[in-house]
Amino acid sequence: MPVEDVFTKINREYYELTGAEKKIADYVMLHQRDSQYLSISEMAVAAGVAEATVSRFCRRLGYQGYNAFKLAVASSSAAPSMNNPLGGEVSPEDTVASMCEKLCAADVEAVTQTYALIRQSDVKRAAELILAAGRVLCMGLGGSMILAMEAAHLFSTVMPNFYAVEDSHNQVIRASSLTAGDVVLYFSYSGSTRDMLDVMRLVRERGAHSIVITRFPNSQGAKYADVTLECGSRETPYQLGSIAAKIAQLYLVDVLFTEVCRRDIAGARAMRRAVADALSNKHL
Repeated sequence: MPVEDVFTKINREYYELTGAEKKIADYVMLHQRDSQYLSISEMAVAAGVAEATVSRFCRRLGYQGYNAFKLAVASSSAAPSMNNPLGGEVSPEDTVASMCEKLCAADVEAVTQTYALIRQSDVKRAAELILAAGRVLCMGLGGSMILAMEAAHLFSTVMPNFYAVEDSHNQVIRASSLTAGDVVLYFSYSGSTRDMLDVMRLVRERGAHSIVITRFPNSQGAKYADVTLECGSRETPYQLGSIAAKIAQLYLVDVLFTEVCRRDIAGARAMRRAVADALSNKHL
């Protein structure tokens, strides 16, 4: 038996919904293509309801949570490319040349969108926090942890106090020992994972500071941050961990790294020279 279309479910259940739940249903039905891109916090704002109402709406329709609902929206959308796991609107019929062109356009668009979202005051504040920090712990989960490791590696060429913390249990352990002079640099495209919230609550409780790089500045995790840097790449639930999204976040790392180095060019140059000298014997 075929799985029932999510929009059919909404229509069938519509008159059993509460007034607030009908607001969500109305929004989703009017914005079928765009709904899958929204975080739960953005959906709540768009529909004019509380996040708890969104969760309740999803469960009423038989989904375990909001992410499961978004997957259903992606599967049921009328646009054939919505459940495409390929990036850049690539299709199996494309030539290699057209595939490369589409991916290039998608990656460039991700950076361009991110550039348009940058607030100078946030970049300056983030740089100030990093320069004043005793320790900077770079964290993330899954693919986001790869970005955190890259950030820690890059910053360690100019500053000695950057560390990547990989395991989610270790992240909680390290967060519990933070002091007021420490900073957590957290990468999370969604900004809404349980492990992230565990860490961010501890950061605040310990009086430390946090910088979050995310697609969703109004997400639950981002609400705990001192500074939020927003990446502009959009991906469907079937394109999770897309390269375009990673490129957008790495662009923000580059921006932040450059701003930090600009504050102390002489110091950054000296540190990089020392690192280059230490690595020189590693090359043939």
